[in-house]
Amino acid sequence: QLQASGGGLVQPGGSLRLSCAAFGFTLDDYTVVWFRQAPGQERELVAAISRSGDPTYYADSVKGRFTISRDHAKSAVYLQMDSLKREDTALYSCASKQGPVYRYWGQGTQVTVSS
Repeated sequence: QLQASGGGLVQPGGSLRLSCAAFGFTLDDYTVVWFRQAPGQERELVAAISRSGDPTYYADSVKGRFTISRDHAKSAVYLQMDSLKREDTALYSCASKQGPVYRYWGQGTQVTVSS
């Protein structure tokens, strides 16, 4: 299973780092994707990272502010979120992907950006 963590309450302009850890398997074999969903809105793909760590993908809404990375030794993927905006408030979740198939999903971690 996957476990997402690191969410919380942060002021606009602040930073958070989310973690996605694998238990019972290694993430090395998977592309890992971060999604987010705000209340009343559709789920949005935020960022993705390939098995090797390159290439990466970012949604236009987070490009230049968020950075996705992975640590193979820890079987973990991180999402560094800087210059957070109120519109980044959402439930963030991670998923592992092989080809077109999402094989594992983590439970979400809430990010709230508010003053």
